[in-house]
Amino acid sequence: MPIQRSQGERTLRLVEPQGQVHVHMASYRGSFPNVFSEALRAAGLGSKVVIAQFLKGGVHQGPSAGVSLCGGLTTWIRPNIPFYLGHTDSQSTQDSSQFLEAKMAINSVWETCKEGLKTNGLQKLVLDEIGLAIQLGFLEEEELISALEERINSIDVILTGSSIPPKVIAMADQLTELRCSK
Repeated sequence: MPIQRSQGERTLRLVEPQGQVHVHMASYRGSFPNVFSEALRAAGLGSKVVIAQFLKGGVHQGPSAGVSLCGGLTTWIRPNIPFYLGHTDSQSTQDSSQFLEAKMAINSVWETCKEGLKTNGLQKLVLDEIGLAIQLGFLEEEELISALEERINSIDVILTGSSIPPKVIAMADQLTELRCSK
């Protein structure tokens, strides 16, 4: 409802929060610490934040055993797998039981993230290395794009990594590219 002012003054209108899509790209590992500190700062100011790392296992977490930070305002989740998934050739691993185990665990994290994108209580979602998870065959690009398009309008989404799909980059409100100077 507009705030009414006396004649000659402009009417003020309340505006709903507008979430944005931020992409942090780097050709090397290194964008996550900045994004992590931004997420913790937002939680420290009272925002509900979920941080999802798609390729970092080894801590037996999974979505139901995420680490709670900042008095419960931040949840940090990783796939429940006993190993780390790096820049590997996905073709050589797609038939292995390790690949199938990783795919199931990563999809479990992704399902939790998709639910968060539909929840009014969430203000910020960090998707670390989601582009590489797509490139390696663990997730589908079109599913990410659809989830971003259908998210609640007020949620900020931050995607990090070296392999963000061009269609996702085109959706971004902000693009940050880290470069390594020699």
